[in-house]
Amino acid sequence: MNGFAKYVFAAAALASVAVADSTVMESVHAARDVAPDTNPKSPFWQGARPVFAGTDAMGKLVPGHRSEFRSRWTEDNLYFLFICPYDQLNLKPNPQTKTETNKLWNWDVAEVFLGSDMKQIRRYKEFEVSPQAEWVDLDINLDLPVHEVGWTWNSGFQVAARIDRAAKIWYGVMRIPYKSVDDKAAAAGNTLRANLYRAQGPEATRKGIAWQPLMRPNYHTPEKFGTLKLVD
Repeated sequence: MNGFAKYVFAAAALASVAVADSTVMESVHAARDVAPDTNPKSPFWQGARPVFAGTDAMGKLVPGHRSEFRSRWTEDNLYFLFICPYDQLNLKPNPQTKTETNKLWNWDVAEVFLGSDMKQIRRYKEFEVSPQAEWVDLDINLDLPVHEVGWTWNSGFQVAARIDRAAKIWYGVMRIPYKSVDDKAAAAGNTLRANLYRAQGPEATRKGIAWQPLMRPNYHTPEKFGTLKLVD
């Protein structure tokens, strides 16, 4: 096998591995809990293994919006960091951060959907954070006539956010009590059904970014979710 052929073979092998692993996000164990931290260079987040999303729900490239997601876990909590480039922010006037904001999804947000039941996949939890640190959490049951009623559920999760206007990037963090998403105790090897999303920009030019493409214009498509795996 000549050098070029070896290169092509190796590239093909790497591509096949990337495709095979593209539906799995690893959440790395942390020795202790920390306050929600929006600094991606902090020791806590340096220990994470990022995944990236740059396409919309239909799998179409969204230029300039390649987003980075990281996750870590402890025995008590599950953490997510969202690194979100933007063109123009769509922010809710008079933000409230002490209480949850219903219909926060009408503004700029980062979201994670998590389900522990591998059979009843139409039941899962939804968590959202805005660039202004607004938040909402929902208990989703797609078999209900109006599944948004689940916003009255309260997980006890915490958020933080900040906007770097010079770089046109906003950062969001969630600290989610693990018991709110899984009946099992947190442990390496646990898996959750998961997807991560962003909604970005004013209504006229609104963009959506999805980690796992759904092939339909609806984030609530659990059969297309990927997997979050807890690792040491």
